[in-house]
This record gives sequence, structure tokens and C-alpha cells, in this order.
Amino acid sequence: MTGQQEGGLVKTHWSQAPFTASFRSLNADACILYSGTSSCSWDSPPWLSQVLDFKDQQKMKWVEDNYMIYNYCADTGRFPQGLPTECTVLFVSLPVFWHSGD
Repeated sequence: MTGQQEGGLVKTHWSQAPFTASFRSLNADACILYSGTSSCSWDSPPWLSQVLDFKDQQKMKWVEDNYMIYNYCADTGRFPQGLPTECTVLFVSLPVFWHSGD
């Protein structure tokens, strides 16, 4: 069975499912919404608007080039009516290292 990766060119090994991702040294900084109240104060650092510097953008591109085999946000053939919303948000937020994998 062939998956959607690379327009169907990369074989999906379903016997290896479930597919999981893991992270090392991940520090998540988030605002928790509970009963309509946010855990973040208005004077919290604007972490959502932070961007990667050039060095970190290069690192991200290296990871994409060496590990990412499929990016559904670049799969215009799969979404001829337009990419999913999260793809548009990523493109706007991260235009410097965003690429189609070409």
C-alpha cells in the first residue's frame, strides 16, 4: 500500500504503526485555558510572536531536509481547493524557512 507521501512515491510500512513522534529537551511554554480563564497574565512575554534567528532557521531547514519525507502543507495536488488552515497560519508565521521540499 502506498501512502500520500511524495505524491504516493514513498511506501508506508503499516506494520510499523502506530507512528509516533518524540521530543528530547522540549520545554513547552503555553497558556492554559480553564473555565474561560487563562493561566497567562497580560504582561507575559509574547512567546507566540517570537521568531527563530537565522542560525536556528538553518537548523530547522537541516532537520526538514534530512528527516521530513512528507509535508502535507506543500501537497497542492492533495488539496486543489486550497491548503488546510493550519498550513496558511504556518506559512504566514514562518516564511523564512518555509519551503515546499523542492
